[in-house]
Amino acid sequence: MPTPFPPYDPNGLDEQDYHEGRGPRLREIPFRMLVPNLITVLAICAGMTGIRLAFENQIQMAVAMVLIAAFLDGVDGRVARLLKAQSKFGAQMDSLADIINFGVAPALVLYVFILDQARSFGWIAAIVFAIAAGLRLARFNVISESTARSEWQSYYFVGVPAPAGALLVLLPVYLGIMGLPIDKTTGFAASAYTMFIGFLLISRVPVFSGKGISGGVRRDLVMPFILVAVVYVSLLMSFTWETLTLTALAYLASLPFGARAWARRYGPKARLANGKPEDAGSNANSSTDEKPGTSEKTESSNKPEE
Repeated sequence: MPTPFPPYDPNGLDEQDYHEGRGPRLREIPFRMLVPNLITVLAICAGMTGIRLAFENQIQMAVAMVLIAAFLDGVDGRVARLLKAQSKFGAQMDSLADIINFGVAPALVLYVFILDQARSFGWIAAIVFAIAAGLRLARFNVISESTARSEWQSYYFVGVPAPAGALLVLLPVYLGIMGLPIDKTTGFAASAYTMFIGFLLISRVPVFSGKGISGGVRRDLVMPFILVAVVYVSLLMSFTWETLTLTALAYLASLPFGARAWARRYGPKARLANGKPEDAGSNANSSTDEKPGTSEKTESSNKPEE
């Protein structure tokens, strides 16, 4: 018996289906193909719920939902690769989810909490950040389809990835929850900071991604590594806003060092020293993105991570 729902095809229509002018034939889809998409849907739900909670003045829960959305965005890609469930449908869905979770949701949470103190200037800042996140993700999607990739692209993002941008742009909220006065002055300062983070998203600054780190952890460092992770999670649970503030500040402070490391290893001087043409292997100012995102991941279930 035919159903009222169109058949689901994770990789689009077959060529024969296009010629026949109808959708793909209905067939069973392995459940593992649906798991990453379900995680992406949960991420969208978290981002949208964060917006609702912000308008209900439950700012702490709103920020938590945005961070949960970022976590789920990082999980869906790994789950898809683990289950061998990558699909074109999931890649497109992940991109749409990223715009909501890392562009619209943080911008609205910020506006409700502090940017509204700057009136129209604050709203412009929120719009700028949301549009910058969309441009960032669009640029990543286009470049991720390119077959030409430079060696450094395994180690660096071009610009700050969208999930990290969401974490950074919420810094005024962390400070406000800890007691920073919310007034017109801080509203204008937060607006300027929001536009600055938007600029970092669409900039061509090389940002170390950690994706290219291969190999395992030395046996004598396994225990310290686990302890450091436990301490960080414990601090995050006990001193949430202080830990998030320090994390955001540490990430911002690391950006100049990452750019300097890129220039030392892959910049024009390094290429000349290695006997390569100055324009060989396009530099970070003209080339690609990572996904960490994913879907941006940290930027995804079916595309390279942002």
